[in-house]
Amino acid sequence: MHERAGRRAQAEDLIDVDALIAAYHDTVPDPDVPAQRVAFGTSGHRGSSLRGSFTDAHIAAISAAIAEYRAEQGISGPLFLGADTHPLSIPAERTAREVLAAAGVRVLASAGVGDAWFVPTPALSHAILTYNRGRAEDDPGRADGIVVTPSHNPPSDGGFKYNPPHGGPADTDATSWIAARANELLAAPGGARAIARAADGGADAGVERFDFLGGYVDALGEVIDLDAIRDAGVRMAAHPLGGASVAYWEAIRDRHGIDLTVLGPGVDPQWAFMHLDWDGKIRMDPSSAHVMSTVDEFREEFPLVTGNDADADRHGIVTGDAGLMNPNHFLAVAIDYLLAHRPEWPASAAIGKTLVSSALIDRVVAARGRTLLEVPVGFKWFVPGLSSGEVVFGGEESAGASFQRLDGSAWSTDKDGILLALLAAEIQAVTGQSPSERYRALVAELGEPAYARVDAAATPEQKARLGKLSPADVTQTELAGDPITAILTEAPGNGASIGGLKVETANSWFAARPSGTEDVMKIYAESFRGPAHLAEVQAAAQQLVSQALGEAEPA
Repeated sequence: MHERAGRRAQAEDLIDVDALIAAYHDTVPDPDVPAQRVAFGTSGHRGSSLRGSFTDAHIAAISAAIAEYRAEQGISGPLFLGADTHPLSIPAERTAREVLAAAGVRVLASAGVGDAWFVPTPALSHAILTYNRGRAEDDPGRADGIVVTPSHNPPSDGGFKYNPPHGGPADTDATSWIAARANELLAAPGGARAIARAADGGADAGVERFDFLGGYVDALGEVIDLDAIRDAGVRMAAHPLGGASVAYWEAIRDRHGIDLTVLGPGVDPQWAFMHLDWDGKIRMDPSSAHVMSTVDEFREEFPLVTGNDADADRHGIVTGDAGLMNPNHFLAVAIDYLLAHRPEWPASAAIGKTLVSSALIDRVVAARGRTLLEVPVGFKWFVPGLSSGEVVFGGEESAGASFQRLDGSAWSTDKDGILLALLAAEIQAVTGQSPSERYRALVAELGEPAYARVDAAATPEQKARLGKLSPADVTQTELAGDPITAILTEAPGNGASIGGLKVETANSWFAARPSGTEDVMKIYAESFRGPAHLAEVQAAAQQLVSQALGEAEPA
């Protein structure tokens, strides 16, 4: 824990925006350096111009590769293009726009001016789904999109994410193809730099303007009971944390007439107003108590305060009586409420959760007589079900979720932090209880979990072995005093590999996964027998994993 975690950023914490932008245009990446190649994770390609991993050349190569991918897939409809408020997002959006248009792609870019130019991830997903509604899956005229964002990551970072016609994050088949082709272009003589220079300033003729904000805000009544929020007079405040939702929250207030105060100074490319995260970095993570110290001063003034990250795909819920809610707690409350207040949702449709989310969700879904869909980490696993209507809610422990319209049809197939923040207000309006009060009632009925995640050091070889474990590698029959009831290396909801191990008992569970970016393994654990037992589960988990990897004797 950094000594200044949770404290206001100081001058020495702030980036040099001019140097960052200059490096974006001037740095020539070396494709022989692995860290400077294009690499798509679960949320697209990410990097920084200061590290030579997010430059004009990278974005030109990825954009050209996406244009080729669309042609190979027979996608000829428009491509929606939006960007968040990170400094690198603005020049990257321009590079992408020009390269795509030069390749003959019909680009629909933001029509907004000022803060309304920025596009949250859920608004882009919503635009794709709205355009494609009623079109067959093989219709070549379907739209897709790109959102330029590193999500909640620090101000010096950039990110670039492709969303196919289903509106959600691209799957591994798509991103692997795009990354491979982009790296070919990056390594070719003249390569991506030549593409960027050829397109520079001369291809905007193929670009049209689209009102992302209006399309999203005006349709919110199809997914949230805004009348209930307005009629109950719920007082709420929304802090965009300097992100792309700034103008959206202002428009929601003005167009729907709810008692909403928009907090913060607006867009600041240095994020000088933020409080530092656990490691002393500026990071716009609304699920972090350190980051959300930024809104602490407003707790006594407003019964409900919400936060979003830079692209508004994450949510933070702060109540006057309890402070910042644990993301798992709010997901359980949200699911419980929605199952009781969405009568048109099909009773056969599933509730989706990632396998490292709280087992309290399992208990809520079972108690309400519904079906649970448990999938690996990554929101992309919810996309097929949300698209088809077979899943009505998908959520993950890192404060990302989305759910269907009131009529059960798809709203967004990417995470929607604005939607979940408004749901908190709807819960307050309809039930007369804050989400944290609802949580206390829920755990009184179903049991209260203690949940934590820790990172344990792991070499690349250990991480590789962890990702290849099978249930047969676990020989123990008990975990922290309870009989083991399940050993999983595949998600029960869809049979996909979880890239690690999950072990369950009637009262607890743990999951161990290798980090994709650091030499650590992430160990998630939960117990319904209290914090002391959770500590036992964590200790037993590390011993069990070490034994499964052949590095420790049986306990």
